[in-house]
Amino acid sequence: MTFFLALAGNSIQLVPDGTLLFHVMLILIMVAVLNATLFKPINKILAERDATTRGRMSEARQIVANVSQKLHQYEVQLREARAEGYSMMEKQRLQFLRDREEQILRLRTEINSWLTAEKSELAAESQRVRADLERKATVLGAEIATQIMGRPVSAG
Repeated sequence: MTFFLALAGNSIQLVPDGTLLFHVMLILIMVAVLNATLFKPINKILAERDATTRGRMSEARQIVANVSQKLHQYEVQLREARAEGYSMMEKQRLQFLRDREEQILRLRTEINSWLTAEKSELAAESQRVRADLERKATVLGAEIATQIMGRPVSAG
């Protein structure tokens, strides 16, 4: 060992003594003080930030889920409202067609009754005109026969 000490010459010699123990204790105290005053508060702040960030991320995910659910409900209600609207429009269209058919049927009935009344009136007028024409023809025939024959001829 003296050989190694001789080689070291003017260099620093490391021999364990009481100062080494003092330095180790000093480092441990410094680590404890740094932990208590610096690292624990920083770690606490970082943990709070991480919890806040995770909480906000969780909250954001929940909001997105709520928005998705409400959007889905809105789309379902919109489809139902459209279907109901189309159904109402179809009912109104069918009612309009029924009303139109009823009006057409009523108008046809009215026209048929008017035509029947006009035909019967025309037939009655035709009968009167025929009877009048026959009477006038008989009278006119008697007048013509009287003129041709030169003597009175009775119509009848």
